[in-house]
Amino acid sequence: MKFVDEARITVQAGDGGNGCASFRREKFIPLGGPDGGDGGRGGSVWLVADEGLNTLVDFRHQRHFKAQRGQNGMGSQMYGRGGEDKAIRVPVGTVVSNIDTNEVIGDLTANGQRLLVAQGGKGGLGNIHFKSSVNRAPRKATPGTPGEARELKLELRVLADVGLLGFPNAGKSTFIRAVSAATPRVADYPFTTLHPHLGVVRLGPEQSFVIADLPGLIGGAALGAGLGIQFLRHVARTRLLLHLVDMSSAQASDVAAQVRAIEHELAGFDPGLLERPRWLVLNKADMLPPGERDSLARDIVAELGWTQPWFVVSALARENTLAVCRQVQRFFEAAQQADANRVDMRPDDVRARGDDTPA
Repeated sequence: MKFVDEARITVQAGDGGNGCASFRREKFIPLGGPDGGDGGRGGSVWLVADEGLNTLVDFRHQRHFKAQRGQNGMGSQMYGRGGEDKAIRVPVGTVVSNIDTNEVIGDLTANGQRLLVAQGGKGGLGNIHFKSSVNRAPRKATPGTPGEARELKLELRVLADVGLLGFPNAGKSTFIRAVSAATPRVADYPFTTLHPHLGVVRLGPEQSFVIADLPGLIGGAALGAGLGIQFLRHVARTRLLLHLVDMSSAQASDVAAQVRAIEHELAGFDPGLLERPRWLVLNKADMLPPGERDSLARDIVAELGWTQPWFVVSALARENTLAVCRQVQRFFEAAQQADANRVDMRPDDVRARGDDTPA
């Protein structure tokens, strides 16, 4: 199935039904009075996250969605039936924006999550609501209100724990093949990866995380060059970034320049991405003699002034890739434990240690 991560659709909620102006007319009841019922409400339009979907390709064929109109009110105080809601299934990880206002309406991040994107109109009032002591035969009824209409932009951002950064041909696809069951295309030319691939890395019965192989990045990506924002938007959800570079045929200064170029693109798209944990993975070490690759790795780290974890690996030979994954798993376990400790912290616990400051 073709991977599509952006689409535009038009949604139209149902109009409310009109109220009814009628009077009770039965034999032997000459003064029956008003008995017009209300109109039914219009159906609303909802987006529903479905983990069974992984692309927005369906919206290339159908772009207009409309909910059902409410039924008009009728005599004998019969209210109109409400219109049926329209539910539109979208992949988990879809961000929904209003094109007219550029406002983000919602972010669907959990299976089954629902988001109201167009509210149905209210039903009109029948003349039964307008009777009074001075107006015993009202002929007034109100029409239903129109349903909301919106033009929406849908953006799919993959849900992954780890994202692979790097220039084209840095070995990202080979790396994800080595550590998971994902099978992205691998070739000796740039841009073999045209859309994200997800893989699950399993290290034990209850030890696993999701890793994303993202399309290669080039200079000017933040402004739309190459795959541009089509790549960068998928980095936004990852908790840890693995920055892969090819160390096989470059000097330390050249590799450092590549790393800084990608940092520049990250800052241009979202400066907050530079604050995210990012580890350096020096790939294709099998193409260098053992002594040379170790000295080159140290030179690269020194040139960058790198302070975060770094690794020397060969994704093709699967050398040291498991060690990287184990370190990633320990990182997530430590973060999970830190979150649990913060949740368990209570004001009573703080005061028990002699701290009178409210938590």
